[in-house]
This record gives sequence, C-alpha cells and structure tokens, in this order.
Amino acid sequence: MTREQAREKAKALVAQMTIEEAASQLRFDAPAIPRLGIPEYNWWSEGLHGVARAGTATVFPQAIGLGATFDKELLKEIGSTIATEARAKYNESVKHGDRDIYKGLTYWSPNLNLFRDPRWGRGHETYGEDPELISRLGVNFIEGLQGDSDHMKIAACAKHFAVHSGPEAERHHFDAKTNLQEMWRTYLPAFEAAVKEADVESVMGAYNRTNGEPCCGHSYLMQDVLRGKWAFKGHFVSDCWAVLDFHEHHKVTKTIEESAALALEKGCDLNCGCTYQHIMDAYDYGQIPEEHIRRAAVNLFTTRYRLGLSEETEFDSIDYKVVECKEHLALASRAAKESFVLLKNDGILPLKKEKLSTIGVIGPNADSRAALMGNYHGTSSRYITILEGIQDYVGDDVRVLYSLGCHLSADREEPLAKKDDRISEALTVAEHSDVVILCLGLDETLEGEEGDQGNAYFSGDKDDLLFPESQRHLLNALMETGKPIVLCVMAGSAMNLNDASEGCNGIFQVWYPGARGGADFAEILFGDVSPSGKLPITIYRDLEGCPDFTDYSMENRTYRFLKKAPLYPFGYGLTYGKTCVDSVEFCEPVSWDSLPKEVSVAITGHNDSNIDLEDVLQVYLHVEGTEDEVVNPRLVAFERIQLLAGDKFRLTIKIPYKAFETVDENGERSKKGTQAQLYFGFGQPDARTSELLGTKGKELTIS
Repeated sequence: MTREQAREKAKALVAQMTIEEAASQLRFDAPAIPRLGIPEYNWWSEGLHGVARAGTATVFPQAIGLGATFDKELLKEIGSTIATEARAKYNESVKHGDRDIYKGLTYWSPNLNLFRDPRWGRGHETYGEDPELISRLGVNFIEGLQGDSDHMKIAACAKHFAVHSGPEAERHHFDAKTNLQEMWRTYLPAFEAAVKEADVESVMGAYNRTNGEPCCGHSYLMQDVLRGKWAFKGHFVSDCWAVLDFHEHHKVTKTIEESAALALEKGCDLNCGCTYQHIMDAYDYGQIPEEHIRRAAVNLFTTRYRLGLSEETEFDSIDYKVVECKEHLALASRAAKESFVLLKNDGILPLKKEKLSTIGVIGPNADSRAALMGNYHGTSSRYITILEGIQDYVGDDVRVLYSLGCHLSADREEPLAKKDDRISEALTVAEHSDVVILCLGLDETLEGEEGDQGNAYFSGDKDDLLFPESQRHLLNALMETGKPIVLCVMAGSAMNLNDASEGCNGIFQVWYPGARGGADFAEILFGDVSPSGKLPITIYRDLEGCPDFTDYSMENRTYRFLKKAPLYPFGYGLTYGKTCVDSVEFCEPVSWDSLPKEVSVAITGHNDSNIDLEDVLQVYLHVEGTEDEVVNPRLVAFERIQLLAGDKFRLTIKIPYKAFETVDENGERSKKGTQAQLYFGFGQPDARTSELLGTKGKELTIS
C-alpha cells in the first residue's frame, strides 16, 4: 500500500471520528474506538539491537558495536531480522488479546544522534561519531526494518531530532546551542539521509531545546527543515514526557494545555507521555484548532494503514518459531565477530590452545551478563559470558582459572571486607596462569540514560574517561606481575587506555557484544576468525583542549576536528594479517571545475598474509582552499571486503558529488575551494594510524 493510498483511507476514517475520538488517538497508549472497529494500540516499542522489553528475542551487539562493523549490508539484514521477530511476536500477542506496551509494530529505533563527546552516557546507542558512517548504517537499518513489501514490515523511527547528545542530567531543561554550519555538517546529515533516502516512517524529537526552542515544538527543525526542505511525510513523536518539560522545565509555556497546543501546532503528532490527555481542555479553551487534531490523527492512521493493522498482511503467517532461530543467532554471531576491534597486539594473539596449560580469566565483566547487553535490550534464552565462552572453547584441554578481581565500581565486593578484597585472589590466578584475559569496563548501570519512568535504574553520563578506581587498582596490580595480559574492554564509549596500552600485550574493544558474545569472542581470541572491527569513535589520550561537556562546539571533538594525535584513531583496527592498497585511479578523467554526479575510483590491493581475513577499505576526503572544510580529512565512503590468504582484490568505489561540498556559516551546502585530496586505505590518513598499522594508503588529487 502506497503512502498516498494509506493517507486517503486515514482521512476517510478520521472524518468519521468525533473530535474527542480523534484527540484520544494522539496518545502513545491510544484507546479503542469500538464503534469504528478500531482496537487499542500502544505505539511504544523498542528495537535498537533486537526486539526489546517484550520478552525473548535475538539480542544483537549494542548499536555502537554494530557501528564498529562498518558493514552496511549487515545492518540491513539485522534490521530485517528484528522486524521478522517483531511481526512474529506481534502476531501471537494480538492472538492472545495482548496489546500492551512494547508489543506493537512502531519501533522507536534507530538512534541517529552523533556521539560528539565520550562522556555522554547514551553514546553506545549510536553508530559513532561520524555523519557518513551513521548515515550509511542508519539508512540500511531503517530499510531492513521497514522492508520493501506491499505493507511496511514495521515502522522505524529516527531519533532524537536534533542536536542531542547530553548531558543526561540536564536534558529536561538544557538548551543545546550550535550554529547553522555545525547543525548542517554534523548534527543533521544522518536524519536527512533517513528521511530522503530511507523514507523513515517517523521521527522522534529530543528532550532538550536547540537554540532556544524545545525540540518537540521547534519551528525551524520541525517545520522549516523536516516538513519543509526534506518534505517528510510520516509522523512525528515526542520523546517520553518531553512535552511536559515545556512548562515544567524549559519554561516556554505556562500550562500543560499551552504545552500541548505548542507541540501540536509545530507538528508533533504523537505524544509519549501524559500531556496530550489535556488536548480537549486546550481545544475547549480555544488554544488548539480542530484542524491540528485531525491532521495529526490522519498522519498516525496513515502509518497504521501502511502497517496493515486493520487488514490481512503478508506478514501474518510469520511463525513464532523464527524468534531466536538458528539463522538469527548465526547473524548475531556474525555481527559480534565483525564488531570486535583489536587495538594492540604485540604478537601474543591469536592464542594457541595447544601451547597453553592454564588461562586466567579475571575482571568484573568476565562473567557478567549485564556487560553483554548494553541497554534497550531484549531477553535471551541463553547467555554466554566471556568466561563461559573461553571455558566452552578450550574444554578439558586447558585449565581455566577465574577471579572477579574487583567490584565493577565499588571499592570492595563484600560489604564487611577491606578495600580491594578480591585483588589477592586475582594475583593468585595470574601467577598460576600462562596468560591472563582481563575483562574491564562498564555496563548500563554506569553509562546509559538518565533514570526516568521507562528506565528504572539511574546511570547517565561519565565524569571522565577513567575506569572505576577499583578496576584501575586491579589493572595496575596485574600489570606488575609481568604475566602476559590481553585486556578485553567491555564498554560503549572511549575509556582511558594510556596505562593499558603500555602494560598489556593485547587489547580488544569488545563493546557490549550481545547475549552470546562470549562464544564469539573466544573464536576471535583463538584465531578461528580474524578480527575486523574498526573504531566508530576516537579513543582519546585525554580530554585536554576539549570544550566543556555542555558546550556543543566541535572544537577538538571527534576525529574530524581533533588537533592532537589520539591514542587510537577513528577507523582504526588491526587484523591478524595485513591488507594493502596497491593502486588507485579514476575510472574516467575528472577535474574540480566539472565534477560528475559520482566520481568512480578503481582500487586494487592484496592480503599480504597467509590467513583469510576481512577488512574495511575507507575513503577520506579533504577540500583545499576553503575555510568551510572541517579540520581533518573526513570519511566519504567505505566498503567491507573479504580476502583469502594472499588474495588480491579490485573494486570500484563511487563517491557522490555531495561529498565534495562543504557547509558555510549559513548552513548552505555548495562546492567551494580549489581542489580535493582523496585518501584510500584501511584507516585514516593520519600519522598515528600509519604508525599503528605499519602501512600507508594511497592518494589522489582532483585539481
């Protein structure tokens, strides 16, 4: 069913409603209208990395881990798989008369915000810090969720629109201030791609204000940009209880009725929260015209018709047995393996089982289910932690010793014990082991969303990049033993790895790898599969020179604006082999003054090692001769490639005309400057990446 057909049906249905009935449908928990045959419907479902909060489902790596795959096709497959499980669960829920929260077909994912500062607690819900990476992965994920059938498989939602990335503790009253240039080159590109390329069905507004206006009642963002420039045709939903903030915290309105009127006027069709329960009061006071109520209802029922909620669809026969089926679990396993980023390897990796008699597995995240999950997660029927994955892999051939080592964040594990009460056991395990696998990091209780009605725990942002003190004590004590250490960092953001990079023999960034990620990590650790993940964020040496967290300036933030060498750069990640770019050439002559719609480049290279591997070819661009360009070369294209041992590759990458444009101070995009420099390799064209990889890429100039 096309959007136009669905809209006509929606108009006819809404025309039959009383104004009270139409108003009731603008709540996330929309009640039934029996006389029109409309059942109740709850709009709130979550699918960030699997069907969430609705019982058993396949749990994929957290979004930041999916970002580390740099795998567009994988994201589309995962989106489609989540939608398949969502339909299967919906079919059964409706059959049993269960239309509760989290069980509908409107999924409030993905999170397309840019991870601008490593202190943000919700950064691990995003795909990283680069607009192009977020855009490409987001478009594919949305296309996978929504499908290409007669009806939408499920409805995706691009959130949180816009200029939103903390601070969590202040989000209900915070005003994120940015200029038009930064808005259009940093904060809006992923949303624009979601609307114009993926035809995303809904957009969710953020809690904060942006440049003075609340994001769920914003003239420029919602009317001028979203509905105007981008011609968005779907529905707009508020973040949960965000409209209540208008009068309670932002103080842009005085009453709840005024807040409802403002949000509805600007185009917020659906309210997650309680504010729209007061729409009829505002209507009676003359604050809301009937037209606004019916317009919003039509937008919402257009979505419901596109989903086929009132008729038979091609998805009604999806069997419940697809939930956590063999194929879906295999896809989650593939995603986890592609997400792990090898940051350091002095030759210790991969481990050889036959050369080991005892392995020590230590750390508060070694046997933690929470460290597998991230947030906004579903429930798995089985969990495999890092400890369990290693135990299962080596079986009876190698003895595995285990110690918690320390509490995740407190200074002791047992309340009546002295500080660091598990370190002596950790040292004992290390002393009796050939190698130590040390699992440190965070979980959703230490980095995540500010606690609210839908989020019972309280976590929020990080104060700094340091591991909790208890973990720092453990790390330092183990490094002093002289035993070989492979550090496994289970966290969704950049941590301070300065000491670890000096004292550990190997370092993996494992993120939150999904319910059974421990088994996948073991296969990487022992070399069954070569690591291939790339950093979707920068791992900084420190925050010196970075603006205050509440300052939305991009100065010294993310790789595009960083003025000093990071510890581990965006786009970096080792494999167990070595890939090289041998040559790059334009497929046809190009000049700066007459660029085609796409610039095609032929690239050749080879796998300079005796193992099969995957790697990610990356293309960076920098326009010379204009102050509108960002500080450093920026990612404009990427492609994951598979190579057999010693194999050669040849591929063609197409770089769109838009990549050569820059954004001026008025937010206008155009081609300026005198020439463009293109870089092709398996990481950024910076000195630190070349130092870490031991190789350089190739360059081309368009002049």
